[in-house]
Amino acid sequence: MDAVADLPLSGIRVLDLSRVLAGPWCAQVLGDLGADVIKVEHPERGDDTRDWGVPTSPGNTSYFDSVNRNKRSIGVDLATPEGLAIVRALARDSDVLVQNFKTGGAEKLGLGYAALAAENPGLIYCSIAGYSSDGSEAGRPGYDLVVQGESGVMALNGEAGGPPLKFGVAAVDLFTGQFAAQAVLAALYQRERTGRGRTVDLALFDCGVALTSYYGLEALARGIDPPRYGNAHPSIVPYGVFEAGDGPVVITVGNNGQYRRFCEQVLERPDWVADPRFATNLDRSRNRAAFIPVLEAELAKWERAPLIARLRAAGIPCGEVMGLREALTCDRAREAGLVVAAPENAHVLAPPYRLDGRRLPVRRMPPGLGDSSAEILAEQLEYPQDARDALRAKGVVR
Repeated sequence: MDAVADLPLSGIRVLDLSRVLAGPWCAQVLGDLGADVIKVEHPERGDDTRDWGVPTSPGNTSYFDSVNRNKRSIGVDLATPEGLAIVRALARDSDVLVQNFKTGGAEKLGLGYAALAAENPGLIYCSIAGYSSDGSEAGRPGYDLVVQGESGVMALNGEAGGPPLKFGVAAVDLFTGQFAAQAVLAALYQRERTGRGRTVDLALFDCGVALTSYYGLEALARGIDPPRYGNAHPSIVPYGVFEAGDGPVVITVGNNGQYRRFCEQVLERPDWVADPRFATNLDRSRNRAAFIPVLEAELAKWERAPLIARLRAAGIPCGEVMGLREALTCDRAREAGLVVAAPENAHVLAPPYRLDGRRLPVRRMPPGLGDSSAEILAEQLEYPQDARDALRAKGVVR
């Protein structure tokens, strides 16, 4: 069977009118699963993220490449009647549309759900905004960092006694994109039974609150914010990042049986098992302030390689703390095929999904701005050459 035809969303067309991270991530997930994703960009500026991060090729950057694999790009000026006509024509032939205009922006352009569904009743119309579209803050723009602060996500992250800290990546944006893709897939599944499309709405704030998960419920149950623990676990000891003599190592002692092996077989400290302050996890949690300093002093005597070897031999989950480049170029990542080389010494990350034991492919590298405009106009919309030439001459398309 053809590799593309064998993908779950083969034959599904997605029109990606979104920009930056959350919307493009949603569309990228659908593209990874086999959909034909057409990304609509401004013909001169392109997506905002083409100007963010490290340049990877002419017109592309690390930010853009991270959320736009398995897509085609068409550069269209939506401020022109001709440009809007192109997008409406593409929407008539699409299964899914993803947009993150400011609330009401798509409707002003004639690209709202009601207008497009009148011509394409099976359209799944996914909207991503900062805040609920029916709430008092619907008009506010949504930014990941702002929402990390407002949703409580930042409050649970950081070192004990330190200030709130944002995640290293735009976690709310990326989770929102993933949630959106899940909802779109559910809507597509339902359409198989009903033949009807529907709207899918995601708000960054809603997804940020969802991301607080068990910490959020703990705050509600206790009536106060839970303390921050940095790399440590709030209720399991020892469980976190510790400094060996030559670098950091993750050690996760998940139960009292593992703790006994950790003390006796790894560190050769059976006295810690007998010490009533440290005998059970509840004891160690209550006496964290006394236990952690002596543990840190003991671990500092070891180099990482022999320490990790002993931990693994004793069945204690553990690992090195790697630098980011080190992690992406290590044997583990290489064997898994997680990094795909692109022309001009650029790279993209591979989709994380495996079906029937095979990782889903990167069928298309992140597109250059408008690199499929001619193909889409000619093949999807059947514009003749003279019409395509006229649109280019007027600056409607790139």
